[in-house]
Amino acid sequence: MRAKWRIPLLRLLILAIGVGVLEVLCALDIIDRLTMQPPHQIFLDFIHLMASGAINQAILHTLKNVVIACAMALIVGITFASIVHLIPPLREVLDLVFSTWYAVPILAFYPLLIVVFGLGDLPPIVIGFLQGVVAVIVSMLDGLDRVPRVLRKLSRVQKMNRLETALLITLPAAAPWVLTGAKLAIMFSIIGVVASEFLMAREGLGYELSYAYNNFDNARMYPIIVLVIVFSVLVNSLLFRWEAHLLRQRGLRS
Repeated sequence: MRAKWRIPLLRLLILAIGVGVLEVLCALDIIDRLTMQPPHQIFLDFIHLMASGAINQAILHTLKNVVIACAMALIVGITFASIVHLIPPLREVLDLVFSTWYAVPILAFYPLLIVVFGLGDLPPIVIGFLQGVVAVIVSMLDGLDRVPRVLRKLSRVQKMNRLETALLITLPAAAPWVLTGAKLAIMFSIIGVVASEFLMAREGLGYELSYAYNNFDNARMYPIIVLVIVFSVLVNSLLFRWEAHLLRQRGLRS
């Protein structure tokens, strides 16, 4: 039990130390209030902003875009990886693309997406999708590589077709790696959507963040940043626990 709680407590300790350092720096005016208010004030502003409901619509708007982008990344990524895994020459060709994908600034294509799709929700969704899909593909390919050969032999013995093999054998066996891809897809989708909204959207958390930044409204800007961080950490933690549970079931983690 002690070992189980050691890492979470260590994380909380590191977080508390970081918050304490910021609190001291703000109290000594090393960080002035024009730049950032003390962490305790950010917490109070966060509570006030959430209680007021002033950004509820922005939260729902961004959450909708993130869910769509992430769902697209998962569906396309899992399907595409399953196809590529069956064609080794194609995989060899695409391996270089996958390994260098995140060296390309996806946001650089945002002006082009605006020209093609306009100033609606599609550009942020597409950016979020492009940010997340390759992470899903790479993780899925890793999972498919680790599917035991005996399971593939079992599918042949049972005379399963490729669709049945994928749904009943390979996908369940690769589930932990699918979840790893899902974690990355969610994080990258959030980054892509919020960053896109920050640049040129007319609503959403990114837009609210941009408006607060341009108007030196720290009482609104920092609570929104905290909200995005807290949401990302919570979702990532839930998926991490689910992934760990699946790995323990397969004897891959103690």
